Amino acid sequence: MIRHLLAVALLAIGATFSQAQPSLPSSFQAKTIHSPEGADIFVRWGGHGPVVVFIHGYAENSDSWAPLAGDLMKDHTVVVPDLRGIGKSSKPEGGYDKKTRAKDIRAVVTGLGYDKTFVVAHDIGNTVAYAYAAIYPDKVLRLVVLDAPIPGIEPWSEILLNPEAGVWHFNFHGPDAERLVAGRERIYLDRIWNDFTGDPSKPDEATRNFFAATYAQPGGMRAGFAQFTAFSQDAKDNKIFEQVKLPMPVLAVGGEKSFGPLQAVIMRHVATNVREAVVAGSGHWLMEERPAETVALIRNFLDSPGIAAPANSSFVR
Repeated sequence: MIRHLLAVALLAIGATFSQAQPSLPSSFQAKTIHSPEGADIFVRWGGHGPVVVFIHGYAENSDSWAPLAGDLMKDHTVVVPDLRGIGKSSKPEGGYDKKTRAKDIRAVVTGLGYDKTFVVAHDIGNTVAYAYAAIYPDKVLRLVVLDAPIPGIEPWSEILLNPEAGVWHFNFHGPDAERLVAGRERIYLDRIWNDFTGDPSKPDEATRNFFAATYAQPGGMRAGFAQFTAFSQDAKDNKIFEQVKLPMPVLAVGGEKSFGPLQAVIMRHVATNVREAVVAGSGHWLMEERPAETVALIRNFLDSPGIAAPANSSFVR
């Protein structure tokens, strides 16, 4: 009976998430906060309760968090910024190393009057979140990272050298790349979405068009490519961060058809208390491919009164 009720609940949540174009709740407030690091960060927030900061990834923007935001806002305060260079945030020439962008996130948190928060990140947002947690370890209550490597943290070197990893886009940038992609943003992004999905129909057509339009804005691809040009500096910074392990509980989530349990392997290099989860049947785009299952995992971790499981515990949903 319990299993049946859970299945019904997941189906109901999945139906709620089936909207074609991702969009944060209309009740959210919005403003732009200036970061002392030289960027203007667009942020939306809403709900009530403990504060959770979402840090999105590449080929998307903050709207990618729509399924999770809609659920957690019932009993959490949800803070959802666009990263520097993406969406409605400014697109300065520099500052795309993740240590600088972590300081952007701190400016958003304090600018809204908050201090200690949960942090949830995906894709390139993982590297920003890791830098944030390393710089401000006493400000992060719990950390969730979804399906992506962290520059400089092993098996980083193996990932870079493995042709099966499909990370060609890490080195595709510069003025000529900008010229090649101009007016063809959708073609470029399709390759990334298709390479890492576990379901060829996800992200869906409307979602792809929405995000492609975001990156087609003036300066959008220049800033997009800058996420990757900073990786060499990120790797150096992360090697230094790695010397002091993160003290907060960490949930490392991988898609079964993407990073899977490797996500936890990565995080165990940098944190002392890591829980592992693998989302069955999903590729990299967890919010698009398996929103109900992913939301349930994150909510369970954030709401757990204590992390009593062993540091290297694991489970599959």
